[in-house]
Amino acid sequence: MMLQRAKKKAFKLDLAELHAVCEANYARLMRLFPEYESSNSREFAVADVRVRLEVIERCRYTTIFRLHQQQSPERWLGRLRVEVRAYHDAGMLEVGMFQSHRRIAARYRYPNDDMHQQDEKSQQNRFLADWLEHCLLNGRACAALPLAGGS
Repeated sequence: MMLQRAKKKAFKLDLAELHAVCEANYARLMRLFPEYESSNSREFAVADVRVRLEVIERCRYTTIFRLHQQQSPERWLGRLRVEVRAYHDAGMLEVGMFQSHRRIAARYRYPNDDMHQQDEKSQQNRFLADWLEHCLLNGRACAALPLAGGS
């Protein structure tokens, strides 16, 4: 018997799903930081983790936010840093920077030198959805102390 090589199915970005995630993330962030127009930052705790939401730039139709999560140094996850852009006219929020990775493309050839998954941007936006939802469900007010480790 001769083995046939299975044809690899081409990756196709699910734009409708990505838009739905971005719209839901916008709603989540607005619930977490409703006073973003008059305040530059918001801080709260999720268990023993400190979360800080910061406005980096305001424009007429967009706002760029930096989201920090700081755990104690002995924790395995360490620091989470995400920069997101809110499109107020469209009601969407998308990841612009994840940890130290900027300009993530909507899709990648696979394999690639940077080891990105084909749907890296979608994965980052879905992770953001889970993280924001976790913050909404488990966040609580905390004393105004500086975030450990700076920016």
